[in-house]
Amino acid sequence: MLQTVLSSVYVVICFLLLVVVLLQQGKGGDIAAAFGGGSSQTAFGARAGATVLTRATSILGTLFMVGALALSIIGQRGGVGSSVVGGVEAPAPVPQTAPAPMTPPATPPGQPEGVQPQTPGETKPPGGGETPQTPPVKPGGQL
Repeated sequence: MLQTVLSSVYVVICFLLLVVVLLQQGKGGDIAAAFGGGSSQTAFGARAGATVLTRATSILGTLFMVGALALSIIGQRGGVGSSVVGGVEAPAPVPQTAPAPMTPPATPPGQPEGVQPQTPGETKPPGGGETPQTPPVKPGGQL
């Protein structure tokens, strides 16, 4: 409650400070005045009497800094909530299920039924016979 009221007042102070600064007339502190081009002005312009707008600027500037400090202290102490998602419960965990085992299809697409598919490394000799077995290699590298 207190933080909401302070935040609202702070927004009004910020808006008023913006308006007051924009309403002020420039001091004529351009580049010529900085290098002595101005008649009897100093580098930052002639010292004029404090008007209502300059006093309002200093008061609103002070309120701006004090308000920022107060809102940060209230925010650190947990005025409303310490987190944006502080009161939200975490979703329930989803039970993990094992994936179904992959079984190869009975016949690959495009192959007639009853024909056994060949594995990639298997080759059949022409004529449909068995593949000849290679003789074992004797120690020493001779056949």
